[in-house]
Amino acid sequence: MDNAIIIKNLNKSFKDLKVLEGLNLEVERGSVLALLGPNGAGKTTTIRILSTLLLPDSGEAVVNGHNVVKNADAVRASIGLTGQYAAVDEYLTGFENLEMMGRLYHLSKANAKARAQELLGQFDLAEAGSRAVKNYSGGMRRRLDLAASLIATPPVVFLDEPTTGLDPRSRMAMWEIIKKLVEENVTILLTTQYMEEADNLADQIAVIDNGKIIAKGTSDELKNKVGKERLELTIKMESSFAKALEAVDGELLYQDEHQRTINVSTEGSVGQIKRILDRLEQAGVGVETLSMHKPTLDDVFLKLTGHKAEAEEKQL
Repeated sequence: MDNAIIIKNLNKSFKDLKVLEGLNLEVERGSVLALLGPNGAGKTTTIRILSTLLLPDSGEAVVNGHNVVKNADAVRASIGLTGQYAAVDEYLTGFENLEMMGRLYHLSKANAKARAQELLGQFDLAEAGSRAVKNYSGGMRRRLDLAASLIATPPVVFLDEPTTGLDPRSRMAMWEIIKKLVEENVTILLTTQYMEEADNLADQIAVIDNGKIIAKGTSDELKNKVGKERLELTIKMESSFAKALEAVDGELLYQDEHQRTINVSTEGSVGQIKRILDRLEQAGVGVETLSMHKPTLDDVFLKLTGHKAEAEEKQL
C-alpha cells in the first residue's frame, strides 16, 4: 500500500503540557483521512508538524516520501495548507492573491496568471476575481484560500477545519471541491469538528485523544463499535436525574443534565430496552419521552472521548 503520509511515535510538548504522545498514523495516497478529536487533543499540532511549521520533539513524520525535519524544503514543495482562518490579503483582488501565490512558488509571470485564472474558474470565483477580497463573503474567502493552497498542484493537502463558520450552502460547495481533488489523486488530511463532514468526505477516520490515536477505521466500522442503536431518554422534571443515571449504569453513552436527556447504547433488542425501562421504574424515575436512533459519528465521538465534539479547536 502506498502511503502519502506516515507518522511514527510522534511526540510534542509545550513546556509541561504534553500534546502528542507516541502518535502513529498512516494515510493512503489519493484518499481522505479525517482526524477527529476533542479540543486540545493535538489535531492542529499534528498538521503544523506535517507542514514543517513546527518541529517535533521526537518520532518521525514522512510526507510524500520526504522526512518533515530532514527534507523540509521537499515537503513544502509537495503540500498545500489551508488553516482554520482564510489567509488571504483582503486589499488585493482574488486574481491578484492567486497570482502573487503563483509567483511565490516560482511560477513564471505568464504561468502564474494562467494558473490564477484556471483556479478562479474551478472554484466558481471567475466573476469575483477582479473584486477586492474584503468584499467577499466568508464562503468565497474560504474557497479562495483553498485555491491558493493548490496553486502549485500539490499531491498532498492539509485542511485544518476548512469549513468552520461557513453556512450550510458554502460548506456543501467546499465538500464538492474536496471530492474533486480526491478524484485527481490528491491525498487529503482533514481535521474537522463536523461529524457530518467526516461522514461525507473521509475514506478513513482517526480519533485522537490525549495525543494518541485511540480508534481508526471507516465510518461504518467505527459506528459498529458503538452498538446497533442508541436509546435516548428524557427524564421527567419531578424525577431524580441522579437515580436515572444509577439505573442505566454500565450502558450510559452520554448525559445532559440541563436537557435531562440520557443516551444509552443498545443492541436494538426489545428485551434490553424493557430491562432499562424496568430499572428506571423500580428506581421511581419517570420517563417523559424515549426515541431510538441509528449510530452516528457523534455517538462514536461520545463513546470514545466522553463528550461531544466542539465547534472551536484550541491551537494545539
